[in-house]
Amino acid sequence: MAEQASILIVDDEPSVRDSLKHWFLQEKYLVETAADALEALARIGESSFDIVLLDIKMPGMDGIELQRRLREIDSQLAIIIMTAYASVDTAVQALKQGAYDYITKPVDPDDLSRLIRNAAVQRRLQRENLTLKQEIHSLISTNKIVGESRQMQDVLNTIQTVAKTDVTVMIQGASGTGKELVARAIHFNSKRKYFPLITINCGALTDTLVESELFGHERGAFTGAQYKRKGKLELADKGVLFLDEIGNIGPKTQMDLLRVIETKRFTRLGGNEVVQADFRIISATNKNLEDAVKEGTFREDLYYRLNVFNIQLPPLKERVSDIALLANHFVRKFAAAMNKPFTGVEAATMELLKQQAWPGNVRELQNAIERAIVVGKPPLITVEDFAGLVAQNGPSKSGEVLPLAEIEKRHIQFALDKSGGNVSLAAQLLQVDRATVYNKIKKYGLVY
Repeated sequence: MAEQASILIVDDEPSVRDSLKHWFLQEKYLVETAADALEALARIGESSFDIVLLDIKMPGMDGIELQRRLREIDSQLAIIIMTAYASVDTAVQALKQGAYDYITKPVDPDDLSRLIRNAAVQRRLQRENLTLKQEIHSLISTNKIVGESRQMQDVLNTIQTVAKTDVTVMIQGASGTGKELVARAIHFNSKRKYFPLITINCGALTDTLVESELFGHERGAFTGAQYKRKGKLELADKGVLFLDEIGNIGPKTQMDLLRVIETKRFTRLGGNEVVQADFRIISATNKNLEDAVKEGTFREDLYYRLNVFNIQLPPLKERVSDIALLANHFVRKFAAAMNKPFTGVEAATMELLKQQAWPGNVRELQNAIERAIVVGKPPLITVEDFAGLVAQNGPSKSGEVLPLAEIEKRHIQFALDKSGGNVSLAAQLLQVDRATVYNKIKKYGLVY
C-alpha cells in the first residue's frame, strides 16, 4: 500500500512541508504539498489523494474549515490534523468532523509513519468494501427480473415494498415461474443484502436431512457425523434463509421450524448448546398450502408464521406480453455465453412462441432458447431451431397439438389469405420483410 498511497501535506511553514515531503518520499509514498487552504483545494481538484496531513493554524481559511470542505469533496478521505497549538476544543471539533487522528507538533517521524500506514490500510479497506458493494449491485443487475406486463410490474412493486421491511415472506407459484429469483431480489434490495442468502431445497431432502441442514449437528450425532457442522440457520445469521419447496417438510421439522421462528434459538442435532441467530425467512412453494392445512398435512400455525406477506407469481401463459421480452433477454444471455452472434428471434417465430402454453413457464422458455442457440445459425433464431417443441394453442380450429413448423405454415397462409395474396401486406401483418415471406412461400408451397 505504501507504494500506492498518495499524501497531500497542507502547512504554511515551508520547513514542515519540505521535511515531511522528503520523509514520505523516502518511504515510497506519492506526495504533494500546499501552502494554504486555497492551494490545497486546487490540488484536490486536480488529483485524488488517500491521506491529508493538515495544519490547523494557517492564514486565511483555517484547517478546521478546510477539513469540512475536504470531507464534502471526499467523505472517505483520511485527514490527520497537525497543530502546535493543541487544545481540547479543537481536537474534539476535528474528530467530530471525521478526522482520522489529531497530533501535536513537533511531530515524531516514526509515530507519524505508523499513523500514515494505518490510515493507508483503512483507505484500502474502504476501497475494497466499495468494490465488493459494486460487485453485489452488478450481481443484482445480471439476475434482474424481466417483465413489463401488469402482473409482473405489480410483483416488482411488491418486492420493493416488502424488501424495506424484515417481514417473513411466502412466494407461491407454479414451477419455473421464478420464485428463487424473487427471493434473491427481495434479499438484494434489503438492509441484509451484504449478509448471506442461504438456500435449502426442502423438496430434494428427506426429513432427517432437512433437520441436519437446518440445525447442523455435533460430532457423533448420527452415523457418519464425524465432524461438528454448522446448520443453515446458523450460517444465515444477519442474512436470509430461503426455504424452497417448503410444502414438502414433514411434521417433526414443521414443529421444530415453528419453534425456531418464534425464538430464533435452537440446538444442533446431538448437542445441548443453545445457538441464537438473527435471520429473515423467505419460503417458496408450488403447492396450495391452504389445502394442505385443511387436509392436516401442514401445520396451520406454521403456515400463518410463514405467510405473513404473500407474493403470487403468475404463470407465463397469463403474461404473454412478456414472452418477446424474455426470449430476447435469453438470446442475449446465451449468445454471449456461447460467443455466437445472434441478434434475436425471427418475427414470425416469435409470434409462434407467444402461442405456446409453456407449462414449464419461464424455465421452459429459457431452456428452449438455450437449445435454439446451440443448434441454430445466426443472426436470427427460426422455427427450425425449436425442433421437438409443440404448440398447444396454435391457430388450429380443431385444437389439436401441432408441430411449430406446421403452425408457422398455417399462420403465414392465414396472413396471405387475409391480405388477399398481397405479399407486401402479408409481410407487414407478420412484421417481417417481403424476402422472408417469399422464402416461406417457397419452403411450404403456399398458395397466394
